[in-house]
Amino acid sequence: MDEVKTIAKETIQAIFPIVMMVIVIQLILFDDPLNHVLQFIIGALMVTVGLGLFLLGVKVGLLRIGELIGSELPQLLSFPILIVFVVFLGIAVTVAEPDVRVLAQQIDVVSDGAISKNVLVAFVGLGVGLFMAIAAARMLLGVPMKYLLAVGYIMVFALSYFVPSNFVPVAFDSGGVTTGPLTVPFIMSLGVGITSVIGGKESLGDSFGFVALASLGPIIAVMLLGVIYA
Repeated sequence: MDEVKTIAKETIQAIFPIVMMVIVIQLILFDDPLNHVLQFIIGALMVTVGLGLFLLGVKVGLLRIGELIGSELPQLLSFPILIVFVVFLGIAVTVAEPDVRVLAQQIDVVSDGAISKNVLVAFVGLGVGLFMAIAAARMLLGVPMKYLLAVGYIMVFALSYFVPSNFVPVAFDSGGVTTGPLTVPFIMSLGVGITSVIGGKESLGDSFGFVALASLGPIIAVMLLGVIYA
C-alpha cells in the first residue's frame, strides 16, 4: 500500500505542472476554451491513472523479474548460451516497447511504405539484443565501457557517410526510442542481476552502461538497413 501511495504522489507531482500550464495557455489563447479545457482535464486524469498503474507494474513486476532473470541465468547457463538468451531477451523487450512501435508506424506512413514498420522494428530489436549481449560479455570479460562506446560511435559516424541521408535521423531516433519506459527498467534490472552474480555486490557499478550500449545498437542496425536499401 505504501508503494501505491508513493507512486500516486510521484505521478501527480510529475503531471500537475504541465496540466496547469496547458490549461492556462488554453484559457489565454482560445476564444471558447471551456470545452477544450474540459476535454483536456478528462484526458489528463486518464493519463494520470494510466501512468500510475504502469509505474506500479514496472516497480512490482518488471524490475523484479528482470533482476531475477539476470541473477539466475549466469548460474544455470554457460557463457555462449547466456549471450544467446540475452540477445533474445533484448529483441523481445524492444518489440514490446510502445515508443518503438510509434516510431515505426510514423516512418512507415512518411515513407509511403518504402521503409516497412515490421522491418524497422526487427532491425531495432536485433540491434538492442546484440548490444545487450555485448554489454553482458563486457562484464564477463572485463572490457572497459569507454572502449566499446568509442568504437561504436566511430562506426556510427563512419556509416553515416555511406547511408542515404534520410536514414541518419531515423537511425538516431531509433536509438532514442529504445530508452522508453518499458525497455529501460528491464535492461537496467537485468544488468544489476547479472552483475550481482558475476562480479559480486562490490562491482554493481558495472551494471550501468547497459542502456548506453542498448541504445547504440539500433543506430548501427538502422544504418546498416540504410546500406541495404541504398
